[in-house]
Amino acid sequence: MDRTSPLGAFLKARRARLSPDDVGLPRYGDRRRVPGLRREEVALLAGVSAGYYTRLEQGRQANASPEVLDALARALHLSPAERDHLYDLSSTTGHRPAVSGDDERVSADLRTLLTTMAAHVPALVVGRRNDVLAWNRTGHALLAPHLDFAAPDDPGGRPNLSRLVFLDAPTRALHRDWPAKARAVVGNLRILTARNPGDTHLAALIAELTARSAEFRSMWDAHTVAPCGRDVHTLAHPAVGELTVTQQTFDVPKEPHQSLVTFTAEPGSPSTAALEALKTRGRTVDAPVACAPTP
Repeated sequence: MDRTSPLGAFLKARRARLSPDDVGLPRYGDRRRVPGLRREEVALLAGVSAGYYTRLEQGRQANASPEVLDALARALHLSPAERDHLYDLSSTTGHRPAVSGDDERVSADLRTLLTTMAAHVPALVVGRRNDVLAWNRTGHALLAPHLDFAAPDDPGGRPNLSRLVFLDAPTRALHRDWPAKARAVVGNLRILTARNPGDTHLAALIAELTARSAEFRSMWDAHTVAPCGRDVHTLAHPAVGELTVTQQTFDVPKEPHQSLVTFTAEPGSPSTAALEALKTRGRTVDAPVACAPTP
């Protein structure tokens, strides 16, 4: 019986997007029973036996050496991010230990930085599951003014950016190109789940989104990998109108599960003026952004 593992599902999805023409293989006729490459064709390209590759894809082969993973990455024309994802999915590379659900906290120094940035840059800190651990006043005003500013203080009720994109109507309306934003969210979640396979809270989030959103299910099944980095978004903000912002994500030093997310606009542009208006709104309360200690 086919017991496809996360690694096997990813390999299957990646070979389905390639044709023999893409990799320089003959077709031997046009009648193909599966989309993309056959298993034996991937095995040939990677220099492994067809039986070994079949066991790997079906979850009956527990381990793959780094050499085999590199060969598969070349055979399947994986991007650098997809290659890293392949390694994360392999049991041979090791995984981070399972983590508890409510132990994420933002340091005092990072809270001070967020508050200081509020005068110039909307920003927030997200955790290992895309939960908002903290945000400054301007970041809150930009992304979620309909939510309680203090929501990140409650470990059990923190806003989750992935959940907001798929299940929160105001957040969906905020993004002019919602499908592109949604695909990016799903691609990032694929990376997070591969790196944290023992995180039951992350698994529960995926299960919730799968059950409640047909769009999420479709995107999730595509096994797209999209690491966070730099993205440009056009937003339809309910208070200041349309604006275009550059979103950048930075790893937080000494906090491997946390990221600082910032939003900027082209200097002198109407979008900059819109951000300035939001900054004025965000200054109504000038207080540090804190997360409550774990009980």
